[in-house]
Amino acid sequence: MTEQELRDLIANHEADRVELTVATKDTDKFSEAVCAFANDLPNHRQPGCLLIGVDDARHIAGLTVTDELLRNLGGLRDDGNIQPLPSLSVQKIVTSDGEVAVVSVQPSSLPPVRYKGRVCIRIGPRRGYATEHEERMLIERRGAQARTFDAQPCLGSTIADLSLGLFQIDYRQQAIAQEVIDENRRPIQQQLASLRFFDLNLDCPTNAGILLFGLDGRGWLPGAYVQFLRVDGDSLIAPILNERELHGDLLTVLRELDALVDAQLTQFPVATSSLQERTVESYPRVAVRELIMNAVMHRDYASTAPLRITWLEDRLEIQSPGGLYGEATPENFPRQTSYRNPIVAEALKALGYVNRYGRGVLRAQDVLATNGTPAAEFEFEGGYVLAIVRRRS
Repeated sequence: MTEQELRDLIANHEADRVELTVATKDTDKFSEAVCAFANDLPNHRQPGCLLIGVDDARHIAGLTVTDELLRNLGGLRDDGNIQPLPSLSVQKIVTSDGEVAVVSVQPSSLPPVRYKGRVCIRIGPRRGYATEHEERMLIERRGAQARTFDAQPCLGSTIADLSLGLFQIDYRQQAIAQEVIDENRRPIQQQLASLRFFDLNLDCPTNAGILLFGLDGRGWLPGAYVQFLRVDGDSLIAPILNERELHGDLLTVLRELDALVDAQLTQFPVATSSLQERTVESYPRVAVRELIMNAVMHRDYASTAPLRITWLEDRLEIQSPGGLYGEATPENFPRQTSYRNPIVAEALKALGYVNRYGRGVLRAQDVLATNGTPAAEFEFEGGYVLAIVRRRS
């Protein structure tokens, strides 16, 4: 955007496509604006713009746009509070009257978008929260757009195939703002649909709904399980110490997987000087957890192959069905991330298994280095991604 384009936008903008502010530290305000533009309730099908440095009288206020402000604005995409992830860009424009930060937000292909569990929309020049009718409009709009596998209907299944208590007690309390739950009198199908776990048109759960809350998830998605193998040696022909298959709803699988991984980890002291020592881990728990969560999030659930975790004496191997997805390539991995399963990713964030999007592998490598462990290695094939972590000697 040029300075002239900025001035034209300020002078002639549609009220529900532009928000003006001189605040520089109001993260909630910025995030609600991004969420509302991503929902695009009026269906403009054009980007919405948050202009920081322009007052309500449409005057450029003479602010200085710092690098820190630009980083914070860019971070709105990845901090996990806006679900599903918005598509946005951040730009600084220098004018003769001062600097302006411009956040351009594309309409989401997976509405409704939420900020901290609430659906934000723009109603003319102001922001607000969607009513049940407005949220339903957004759900219906999403149904007409392209879907990822986890958003597709699980044909043949019904709401009776879901553990509704698991959704209402274990998941909803963490994913949705409490005041929204208190006000919610909608049928359970609509509540599930608002989070992309149910297809109202076909009256059946989505694949994500079956994965997260299915009573027999593997019956509908044969590859939706984890195969764990621990051997007493450096090759697969070594004696087997432990062999497990973890299946069921994804919430239960993740809890069992946490306990199983913890049981394999050991710590030991290493000398740092003649008089001092520190404790290190054979495999750093945080790094192992990040790599496993990355595999759970990005695997291909349409595949009949399981996620395989093989624990050998000298290394840990995590093999995830499905190659790199979307814009990710061996050359730009892990800096570039595309989400094969955005609804599963959203659920993992809501449940606290993922802290920040796009950072898991980088965080794992940093923890490995701190522990004195070699960096994780990755092999990319058409049908799988293999992560290898070497034991700390």
